[in-house]
Amino acid sequence: MTVSVPLQPRSPSPPPPTAFTPGILASRLTELYATALQSTLRTCSYNNFAACFPTPAAHKPELLRSLWQQVVGKIEEKGREEFEGILGEREVVEGLNRLEAVLEAGRGRRDRAAAEGKGAENEGTGVGVAPHLLPPLDLYHAHLSPQLVPIQASLEDKLQSTRSRNEKLVMLIQKQREEVERLVGGLEAVVKDLEGANEVLGDVVGSVKTELVEI
Repeated sequence: MTVSVPLQPRSPSPPPPTAFTPGILASRLTELYATALQSTLRTCSYNNFAACFPTPAAHKPELLRSLWQQVVGKIEEKGREEFEGILGEREVVEGLNRLEAVLEAGRGRRDRAAAEGKGAENEGTGVGVAPHLLPPLDLYHAHLSPQLVPIQASLEDKLQSTRSRNEKLVMLIQKQREEVERLVGGLEAVVKDLEGANEVLGDVVGSVKTELVEI
């Protein structure tokens, strides 16, 4: 006589592969970076920039404003390029998409278990929490922390390098400021020389005009 063996229920199939298109977590990360970058750039307003160059701001405000726009635009462009480069190099978007899929699958299993009344820990049986009932944050720490910790360290290194480049850029701006002030000082000296020459020429022209009238 053949004894039939009941089939074990199949475990849920793994989530489908995630596309490169940013999900909720990746989009939120991008939004947070864009907000932080804009907040940083707002501290470098034209008024703050002009306060560092009082002479050009008084005599050539259009030129100084154009220089300010170029500097701010360059900082924003480099910041976005560095951020996008880090995302691509470390596959951050794909990793966050996978994390999002794992969290969503965990929430689905938890909801299904709750609907089926599989809450043994609430019945005083002493049975621990089943893995599929763990909250998303515990699943995150258990499965993805070993992968995300090196990524976080790499991101911190990249950000530190960006800060160092920004400091060098500030030093370059300071040198440009000193050069602009030197040029403006030279122009002021030339203007004074021209004014003195005009005074001398005025006296000469007056004298010649008097002699012509007497003739």
